[in-house]
Amino acid sequence: MTLLVPFDDSPLSETALERACEFGDYRNEPVVALTVVPDDRSFAVDRGWIDRNEAYRPDDLRKRFERDVRAVDESVTFRWERADGSEDATATTTDDVTRTVREVAADLDVSILFVGSENAGRVSSPLTSVGDPLSSDARYDVHIVRHVG
Repeated sequence: MTLLVPFDDSPLSETALERACEFGDYRNEPVVALTVVPDDRSFAVDRGWIDRNEAYRPDDLRKRFERDVRAVDESVTFRWERADGSEDATATTTDDVTRTVREVAADLDVSILFVGSENAGRVSSPLTSVGDPLSSDARYDVHIVRHVG
């Protein structure tokens, strides 16, 4: 089995990665950090990945995120996916990211998903959180990290 961490370079996703690595060492399971980058410049700006006036270069983001993952633990497998737009006209970029994470989780036969999210699992969830829909998937256990450190 595999432990999967959606990694968006936020402090919460870094803490989730650290916890997954500790758990992976304990259970002797590999850890995969997954970064999903959509073809949506505004998504990158909203996440603080780039400045409003900065050019959107997804490959530069991939390199930065991979470097940051390696800084946490060299043994982590880094996986990068581009979120394809959904055929559903009502789907948001967050929906596309969530769908991609679920597809990768199924592909890797994930046992536990480690999600860094302030909002996952709350009764009232913001539309921009991928944590809530991921935490409701029964195919794997979910460890939600709500606090850095």
